[in-house]
Amino acid sequence: MGKESSLLCDDVTEAIGNVPIVRLNRLHHLCQTHNLYLKLESCLPSGSIKDKNAAYLVKDAEKNGFITPGSTIVESSSGNFGIALATVGAARGYQVIIVVDAKTPFPTRRMLQAYGAKLVDVPLEAADTHGSMQIARMQKAQELASQIPGAWYPCQHTNPRNTDVHEILTAREIEMAFGGAPDAIAIGVSTAGQLAGISRYFREKYPQTRLIAVDIAGSTIFGTPPHAYKMTGLGLSFVPPNFEDKMLDIAYTVSDRLAFSVCHALARQEGLLLGGSTGAIVAAALADASRYQTPQQMLLLNPDRGDRYLETIYNPTWLEAQGIELFSSSQIVAAIAALNPVIVRGLSDNSQ
Repeated sequence: MGKESSLLCDDVTEAIGNVPIVRLNRLHHLCQTHNLYLKLESCLPSGSIKDKNAAYLVKDAEKNGFITPGSTIVESSSGNFGIALATVGAARGYQVIIVVDAKTPFPTRRMLQAYGAKLVDVPLEAADTHGSMQIARMQKAQELASQIPGAWYPCQHTNPRNTDVHEILTAREIEMAFGGAPDAIAIGVSTAGQLAGISRYFREKYPQTRLIAVDIAGSTIFGTPPHAYKMTGLGLSFVPPNFEDKMLDIAYTVSDRLAFSVCHALARQEGLLLGGSTGAIVAAALADASRYQTPQQMLLLNPDRGDRYLETIYNPTWLEAQGIELFSSSQIVAAIAALNPVIVRGLSDNSQ
């Protein structure tokens, strides 16, 4: 007997895609001039867009014989991809080991363990000179994968297949929602999987659509000066192999303070409790919209939900300990007005 509805899924890996897209109305006065729509990938089963990557990469690995029943999946993750892999691993019968570090929030650790994942911590002394743990985590994941018989390390940061699902699925979802293409799409860089996949699709079919790349201040992806930051989900101490300058039209870096302040404003003014990277993406999109007199239709990609940040971004005690004072509503408006594009290597013109 076949399925009676496309809503009936064989397992959690099929329950991805077609998330709500919500207009922003009260966050900023520019929301009255321009149409900013937030694509809530936070509504996916494990709470982030990484569900798409995890399901796609695991199924691809199964098809190519990289993993078989009883295999172990090893990955380095600050949160979302690890949780997504743990979800898929639980559904398909794989042991999952996630390499984490001191920046991994407590709720994220609890979520990983709830799905049955094993956590391996990288000590703080392994951090690089700017306090980044990514390289150390990746080295540890590679070491573990080489030691465990039959282990598979998808390595989201360097895997060229990490981009495919966003060309196949996310880009087409955007196209279907808009009956074509919006004027602009704002995307957090992270491993560049989302940016690369969506860029390939829209560069070919809708080259007039502006692609706005967003990163946290202190990350080195755009070639801006590195420094410590508290954001998880955005920021790298190296340029991911899937990132190329031609993928984007304009780029912004956003501070922890502004990103986290926008997160609180989204919760209180739009009823959306979302992750820190979304605060950065929304701030950058508003800054970009301010450059245009004519109304812009913009799609903003929301990577994850906010419940895993209740002990950090949404915790006044944690914010105070980090020396982060949230902006007031008027200060958010001023900070967004002061946000300028950054010059990216090889990108000769970042102007309108």
